[in-house]
Amino acid sequence: MKNRRKVIIILISLFVFAGISTGFLITQETRDFRLGKNMDIFFSLLREVNTFYVDDIDPDKVIKSGIDNMLKTLDPYTVYYPESDVDELSFMTSGKYGGIGSLVRSNGDYVIVSEVYKGYPADLAGIKAGDLLKNVDGISLKGYTTDKVSEKLKGNPGTEITIIVERNGADKEFKLKREKIGIPPVPYYGMLDSRTGYIRFTNFTQNCIEDVKAALVSLKGTNAQQIILDLRGNPGGLLTEAVDIVNLFVGPGNEVVSTKGKVKQFDEDFKTEKPAIDESIPLAVIINRGSASASEIVAGAIQDLDRGVIVGQRSYGKGLVQITRPLSYNTQLKVTTAKYYIPSGRCIQARDFTHPNDDGSVGFIPDSLIKEFKTKHGRVVKDGGGIAPDIDIQPESLSQIATELYLRNQIFDFATLYYWAHPDIKTTEELSFSDKEFNEFKEFLKKRNFSYKTLTEESLNELIDIAKKEKYFDQHADLFQSLEKDLAHSLDEDLDTFRPEITELLEDEINRRYFYESGAIGATIKKDEQVIKAMEVLNDKKAYESVLRGTSGSTLITGKIPAEKSKSKIRQGISETN
Repeated sequence: MKNRRKVIIILISLFVFAGISTGFLITQETRDFRLGKNMDIFFSLLREVNTFYVDDIDPDKVIKSGIDNMLKTLDPYTVYYPESDVDELSFMTSGKYGGIGSLVRSNGDYVIVSEVYKGYPADLAGIKAGDLLKNVDGISLKGYTTDKVSEKLKGNPGTEITIIVERNGADKEFKLKREKIGIPPVPYYGMLDSRTGYIRFTNFTQNCIEDVKAALVSLKGTNAQQIILDLRGNPGGLLTEAVDIVNLFVGPGNEVVSTKGKVKQFDEDFKTEKPAIDESIPLAVIINRGSASASEIVAGAIQDLDRGVIVGQRSYGKGLVQITRPLSYNTQLKVTTAKYYIPSGRCIQARDFTHPNDDGSVGFIPDSLIKEFKTKHGRVVKDGGGIAPDIDIQPESLSQIATELYLRNQIFDFATLYYWAHPDIKTTEELSFSDKEFNEFKEFLKKRNFSYKTLTEESLNELIDIAKKEKYFDQHADLFQSLEKDLAHSLDEDLDTFRPEITELLEDEINRRYFYESGAIGATIKKDEQVIKAMEVLNDKKAYESVLRGTSGSTLITGKIPAEKSKSKIRQGISETN
């Protein structure tokens, strides 16, 4: 009887397993059939359009558009790169490209040099920020976009290029050779006081660990007893580099991140393998909304391992892993293959791209689905999108006048004039924006007839237009006129009211002209509220330890962070590297 029961159980198990296997095969075959069917439809459609459409079609443009729109239904990080754009993919991972070493951005009919990298061809040849790019190798650049100009300036290292710029109303010609340009992942490091070392880290490119390691060793050699690692605006990059960065502060054998996806061969656990440079030095990591991907791995691992204090704002929330796959004809696919999980077990992906809404949009993870996890020492941390800092500093919005001045190149153009009017400045200490300089800036704006409307004024104008269309304006004309008068702003008053943040923008831009990016960071970093707060926590040993033990509660600080908020957006959205 017992044997009969065993046979029945075995038969049932076999039938169940066979059913599951058959179901899987049917599902797989159905998916393969649907894929094949739709590919056949696509090729048939393309053939008919190519044959019968009234005008000739551009096959490259049509297919590229089709591929791009197809991939947009997945997530923003799965991207197709045609052969012409493969260099862009290489630059993202290596931080290197062939060019002259500058940034450009639009400025009317021509593109203008917005920054030069120290020690590279543009800098050595004497090209300066503010130079108007008029001609490259005999080709006029009038009307060219920043990406088109960038294409002209880039090229194979060693090739020659002739550039004509307009400077102070006169044309100047430069002949130079392109080089392999490598943007430094650590544009600045130094001592903030006798005890505190600071490292600004901007990109996880190939071998960036060497730059961060060198900065840390150098700071320790100058008696740094605590470290601030600034990851603000760092968009991430190579995952393995993130593991190595954590390894600088955490000894071997600690898990930093794991990846899990559909293809199990890509699932992997990444652990620290080498001795740390310093396992005990007090550490503060600064992040913001621009800190993404590998930056979040570093900040999240440091937090989960209770190795340091996180300061700033919640990070971006990109917990997806991409790999590159070669395609035919030298094209490439960057495809999302997995999600990553930091030591506590949480995934920091902020959006659910796998289950879009009916309108195609995707949402943040709702509070009801957010889970709690524990750090190494038992602190409660949560998933649901990004890394939440231990000390939260929320930035106030930059004033509208300061934003308008920066976006409309008034800050930039005045810095250019200031640079050529004061060619002998040798140190950052010589730059101080006194009443005299600020009044010169006011006169500069008057000569340019600079004006702007506040959002309040624009909203009132819209209301007046609506009132006129609905024929209510005449009945309340006196009221509207009174509002216009009361809400009108004075440019002089606005300049005086928001002088501190406008001055900070001016000083930063002017410093870049003389001392490049590193000098500008060094000149302004000690005024940075997030850096100041990080130093306060590191200097207060009890406060630092209480954060790591989870007994301090959440700290919320509100501060104005104008340079970071405005410039990072402009430099990423408008400037083009070349």
